Amino acid sequence: MDINKVNSVYFLGIGGIGMSALARYFLWLGKSVAGYDRTETDITHSLEKEGAKIHYNENNSEIPAVLDLVVYTPAIPATNKEFEYLRYRNIPMFKRAEVLGMISEKIPTIAVAGTHGKTTVTSIIGHIFRHAKKNFSAFMGGISVNYNTNFMGSDKSDWIIAEADEFDRSFLHLNPQIGIITSIDADHLDVYGNLKAMEESFSKFAEKIYEAGHLILHESIRNRISVRANVKTYGISQQADFRLEKTKLKAGKYFAHLIYNNNRYCFEFGIPGRYNLENAVASSAASLIAGVSWDDIGKALATYKGVKRRFEVHINRPDLVYIDDYAHHPNEIIACVKAAREFFPAKKITGIFQPHLYSRTRDLADEFAEALSMLDQVILLNIYPARELPLEGVSSDLIFEKISKNEKILIEDEKLIEFIGKNRSDVIITMGAGNIERFVTPLKERLKA
Repeated sequence: MDINKVNSVYFLGIGGIGMSALARYFLWLGKSVAGYDRTETDITHSLEKEGAKIHYNENNSEIPAVLDLVVYTPAIPATNKEFEYLRYRNIPMFKRAEVLGMISEKIPTIAVAGTHGKTTVTSIIGHIFRHAKKNFSAFMGGISVNYNTNFMGSDKSDWIIAEADEFDRSFLHLNPQIGIITSIDADHLDVYGNLKAMEESFSKFAEKIYEAGHLILHESIRNRISVRANVKTYGISQQADFRLEKTKLKAGKYFAHLIYNNNRYCFEFGIPGRYNLENAVASSAASLIAGVSWDDIGKALATYKGVKRRFEVHINRPDLVYIDDYAHHPNEIIACVKAAREFFPAKKITGIFQPHLYSRTRDLADEFAEALSMLDQVILLNIYPARELPLEGVSSDLIFEKISKNEKILIEDEKLIEFIGKNRSDVIITMGAGNIERFVTPLKERLKA
């Protein structure tokens, strides 16, 4: 369909982070936007203030009579009353990823893929392009702290910058000029079955890049996928095309050098975590290839403030630090804890983790336990099911029993705030991709008190 002729759009699951970015895109174009979500959130409230009409109960009478397009999330169950109703209304109905593919079809696109880091890289590139006064539209899987949104748009779009999600093989709907793959770790095994199938899907994503385009790969995965595009690697080894050197941590900021084509670029970056430094390198590589000057890139990196729920520091006092992070995979937990150790050495670190999905807990229980054992104290919550129904024999106990630390507790959600109030730590980190973020404000208030 011709996406430019769409005037009225309805979203099933409008509050999702990817769905809401698309909704903001259509609102930015001046289109009529309405939608359903089962939960009121800060995102849905923001969308309503921006002009979207949203309801929170499955009610066919709330659906607009005139619609040009229905966008739905793969997480919406087929038994949803509105989903069943709309299927028979003869309205064009597409998944979020399909619509993003239509939007970017005829516009040069930078697509950022990877099991970790893609949201941060996408938001850094958007920030660089905004600083360089480029015309672009950016679709991000998180809320940029700099701009308080997950969508950024210019008067016209000479470039699309898009997060390319591997879940449900969504990223195969994109045909980028520049593709980035940050990492490939076993995840979404309910979709892929095994790591090999994931690697094959990432290879297919690489094959979607235009023949004259560019693929930017983390050096650790160069030999794990087949590619046909012009490949550039990034990392810390001497073999990487975009190489990170001479990294120093001073006054809460990194100071480092980026080496490319025998050129040395100095930059500063204030987001904790060595993995985020490499995200900055990947973003710089894509921006340089897209024609952005290093002067603009360097200035943008120095003013980048991060993404909400990506190592987001809410309290930073000598006696107490509170961080909230989206980490929901064992390798993300490891990276988060290492960053906390680097920035807050010699402090006791308590991690509060909410497992996300029964299938992920089942498939990666050993890895979760090993990662969480890096903490000084572990507080484990019940599984957040998201789109899944319970699996027999799968609970947070699978992880809890294998955690090697003596200081560990499995706790009910409603008892968390009281427990933290009575059991203080030097550094507290909430981690997870479910609804654990609802504890952020009450935790801050209790800790400050």
